[in-house]
Amino acid sequence: MIGTLFREILYRPLFNILVFLYETVALRDLGLAIILFTLFIRVILYPLFHQTAKHQKLSQKLQPEIKQIKERHKDREAQTKAIIELYQKNKISPLTPFALLLVQLPILIALYRIFINGFTEGALGLLYSFVPRPEFFNQTLFGLVRLDVVSLPLVVIATGLQYLQGRLAFKPQAAGVKNTGMLKLTVLIFPALTFFILMKFPAALSLYWLSSTAFSIIQQVVVNRSLAKRDVSDGGTKRKNRKTG
Repeated sequence: MIGTLFREILYRPLFNILVFLYETVALRDLGLAIILFTLFIRVILYPLFHQTAKHQKLSQKLQPEIKQIKERHKDREAQTKAIIELYQKNKISPLTPFALLLVQLPILIALYRIFINGFTEGALGLLYSFVPRPEFFNQTLFGLVRLDVVSLPLVVIATGLQYLQGRLAFKPQAAGVKNTGMLKLTVLIFPALTFFILMKFPAALSLYWLSSTAFSIIQQVVVNRSLAKRDVSDGGTKRKNRKTG
């Protein structure tokens, strides 16, 4: 029952979207189809990705205040209550990153199944009637990189982009705000996990991860700039209020 629901609600629609892109705008290049497919997923999940990127920056910005709370309240329950109030005051939900993970995980599992199962006659039997049936599958990226086997170059690029995205996400915004040891470790852990995980899967999954991370970097830059502008605006408002007061 669960397997049937997963296939009909997630696996089959994603498979059809990928094949449709391959046969139409991607000009029968699976690599280009995956990049366009990633863009489609990112547009659909944009609000959630945006909130997560914003959450990471704001959470980092609040680290000095969280540290003061922990120093002020020795009781764990009082600490938790004060931190939750701080998050609510700044309109941050601690559950936002977990929400993104819960949404992305089934998509990654579905993509893994699609690329592992391949584009056999059995798989093509899942196509909707309005989706053109491919005569053949060119499982390469621009005819240069095979996507049905592990590709070390794509894994390395994906790992590098993951590291860059982490640096942008946890880059201190204000003078005097430093990353904690845990944040610095996080920036290194995720790229390492990315490398070891992608080395076990076909390059098609590496290309999806690489493309998704590239879009995350662009989005993180936009979020960082918007928050920096807001800080400048808030600083100007506070100075103006002090003068008028």
